Amino acid sequence: MSSRSTPPTSGHEDQARNEVYVTGRMAAPAEDKELPSGDQLVTWRLIVDRPPSRRPLPEGARETAVDTLDCVAWPAGLRRSAVGWAAGDVISIEGAVRRRFWRLPAGGVSSRYEIEVVKAKRALRT
Repeated sequence: MSSRSTPPTSGHEDQARNEVYVTGRMAAPAEDKELPSGDQLVTWRLIVDRPPSRRPLPEGARETAVDTLDCVAWPAGLRRSAVGWAAGDVISIEGAVRRRFWRLPAGGVSSRYEIEVVKAKRALRT
């Protein structure tokens, strides 16, 4: 028996994860942004090809060929790297899906889902 104590667990800790690993093409160069709070971040979009659908499409319908994912990074080193990537570069990222909220100038609140990137590297330069 171990003398070390461990916190109680519900048994579900290894089932709930928010981890994203994606490789895709830069849609356009990354953009540096400053939030009203003064925080700095960089944003970009990755284009990821979808595999062909296994289910039949309705007559005349077109299959969606790609997904476009909004990405955001806060760490200074990652921001510096991202602004050096060009449209078409293939980028591999690691992060988590986040839902961000903000107030609209005319009142009300808006939100979006994005990938908060913690690691990224250029896998292929165009």
